[in-house]
Amino acid sequence: MKKLTLFLITLGFALNVTAQQPQTYAEKLGWPKGARVIILHVDDAGMSHESNLGVEKATSVGVANSTSVMMPCSWVPEFKTYLDKHPALDAGLHLTLTSEWDNYRWGPLAGKAAVPGLVDKQGAMYSSVQAVYFTAKANEIDREIRAQYDRAITMGFVPTHLDSHMGTLFAKDVFMEKYLQLGIEKKVPVMFPGGDDLFFRAEAKAATITELKKQGKYKEGMVIPEVAALGKAKEIGEMLWKNGLPVLDDLHNSSYDWNMPDIDHKTDEQIQKFYTDHYIESIGRLSPGLTMVIMHCTDPSPNFDRISDTGKKRKGDLLAMTDPRLRAFLKQKGFILTTWREVMERRMKVKE
Repeated sequence: MKKLTLFLITLGFALNVTAQQPQTYAEKLGWPKGARVIILHVDDAGMSHESNLGVEKATSVGVANSTSVMMPCSWVPEFKTYLDKHPALDAGLHLTLTSEWDNYRWGPLAGKAAVPGLVDKQGAMYSSVQAVYFTAKANEIDREIRAQYDRAITMGFVPTHLDSHMGTLFAKDVFMEKYLQLGIEKKVPVMFPGGDDLFFRAEAKAATITELKKQGKYKEGMVIPEVAALGKAKEIGEMLWKNGLPVLDDLHNSSYDWNMPDIDHKTDEQIQKFYTDHYIESIGRLSPGLTMVIMHCTDPSPNFDRISDTGKKRKGDLLAMTDPRLRAFLKQKGFILTTWREVMERRMKVKE
């Protein structure tokens, strides 16, 4: 009898805890409890011809289903032509405040006179987030991201969402305020992980530990500070939701940190296996909720090597997205693929 009573008490406690667990944003948007819903998103459309090809292949032949465009870059018109022929493609704005490559640069669309704090000695945007942090003012950030939005609208391109190149808009609270403000004002979803962020937090901690080990500064058991932007994550998520926008539960932004040994001398088959294995392992660790998985699919030519030395790494993302193994894994494990367009449509139907 005592065992039965204890069992019933334990069961009741477990059921009570389950009942008290807050809904994920995926559930609030109408997906079943426990569903793992993902957006497979390709950054950097418009940056180069090779970037455009990567996006096109990843989203047509592969399983990727979303992208965002770098409006200050030279190859935006080519990608806009592709969008005109494929209007159903989920495409947002990759709001760009840095120009990171040595020999291929771009400047702010607002012009130097309007945003002097965003311009370096070459007349281009600064190459690092750190430089923008120390030189740009909030009103300059606001002018530039609005100029990029305006160019899109002028071209007849209505973005499905907003996100941030190199995470620059998350570097400072006053920058992020302008970003969130633009999304709320224009009724355009913004990429913001406002849920529990279990995967993102774990990956950020692991990355910090790896860096500390490289510097010889890591000690077993030392406290690892959390990413500053996550401090108010839930509060900001709730604010965005109350303003009628959908919110992410988590963010997967890891593939750029995957370093395949001697990748420049590996075959496509070897690179594909490495990247697909890493996607399967990491996506498999995602918790229930709505997660955006970020990547940089590129189909590099010899010319791309003059832009960046990341061609093979970016091709790894593309090869993984077009790998039947990844598609089969997602289906087998019951992942639900969605887009920013769909999550906004769902948000508009939720009355709260």
